[in-house]
Amino acid sequence: MSKLLSINKEYADWLKSLSMRFRQSQIKAAVKVNSELLKFYWSLGQDIVERDFENTYGSEFFKNLSLDLKEEFPETKGFSPTNLGYIKRFYVLYSNAMKISPQVEGKSPQIGNISNYPQVGGNSELPIFSVPWGHHKLLIDKFLKAPEKVMFYVQKTIENNWSRTILDWQIDSNLYERQGKAISNFKRTLPTPQSDLAQQITKDPYVIDIMGVRQEMQERELEEHLDSHISKYLLELGKGFTYYGHQVHLRVGNEDFYIDQLFYHVRLHCYVVIELKATAFKPEHIGQLNFYVTAVNKLMCTEHDNPTIGLLICKDKNDVVAEYTLQGVDSPIGISSIKIFDELTEDFKSALPSIEDIENELRDKKQKEDEV
Repeated sequence: MSKLLSINKEYADWLKSLSMRFRQSQIKAAVKVNSELLKFYWSLGQDIVERDFENTYGSEFFKNLSLDLKEEFPETKGFSPTNLGYIKRFYVLYSNAMKISPQVEGKSPQIGNISNYPQVGGNSELPIFSVPWGHHKLLIDKFLKAPEKVMFYVQKTIENNWSRTILDWQIDSNLYERQGKAISNFKRTLPTPQSDLAQQITKDPYVIDIMGVRQEMQERELEEHLDSHISKYLLELGKGFTYYGHQVHLRVGNEDFYIDQLFYHVRLHCYVVIELKATAFKPEHIGQLNFYVTAVNKLMCTEHDNPTIGLLICKDKNDVVAEYTLQGVDSPIGISSIKIFDELTEDFKSALPSIEDIENELRDKKQKEDEV
């Protein structure tokens, strides 16, 4: 430790601030480098597609281009034939995706058509340039033939700062299909745009992928299990949920009541009461949840809070019965099902790589390391 640092607090504080500023500049530089690299990849992919180089130069085009680029830029990684193929598909996927109308029912937020953005090199940034290349390779593998879905996952990755592992899990858990799918009465009980936002924060089913969750769990056991794995549970609930507590005590008319789980949603500015049911949906479940929503509104809400939302998550549900039940309910309530780990086990087993797959991956490891 230097003498100045040991005797001068002002100097120590300044040095600490310098360290923080330097780290921030490193992060910004890394983001900028990623953005500029992706712009180059976009323009390269565009050239390959629009000049029709593959048909012009034949099946060896990517191999020959790789050799030429490596000779021209010997210190630069990312020019393997495999990665060049990804670069072409990068342009193909997103140029197709952003030509598709971005207003997909039940999906948000809207990103916009490519025509709304300047060409690459302009002042504005396309959202795709904020996502790391490794994420894009995963998205290309998953959605080259389904471009209507990819921008949804790009936006969610940006919003939530997902790692590649988390992005992969969200795709495999069919988030696109589950997002905003709860049966609810939000359009009738909440003003616009809050009703739309409330619907968007729901999923159906909710996928609980925590080891130890069993089909035969009782409600309290399931609740305790989720509480002990709250970080994973919050990830499944989605951005904006802040955990308040479980078995939250309410005193109403000299009687004690306990809410399964209580959250506050920072974007909706409202409490969210979640009731867990380890059985199939029954209409009487809504009466209890409606009571809790009313109690939270009366006892906990201030003038700055929007109306409390209730969410019932049950083992299974009959959609028609659920819709009928909500017809006479004035509190904003959604009904979803839950898919727990036992139901996913076979899916996970079928998704595991074979011995041959593992051997091929190890054989190709050195080549993949060159694909940045």
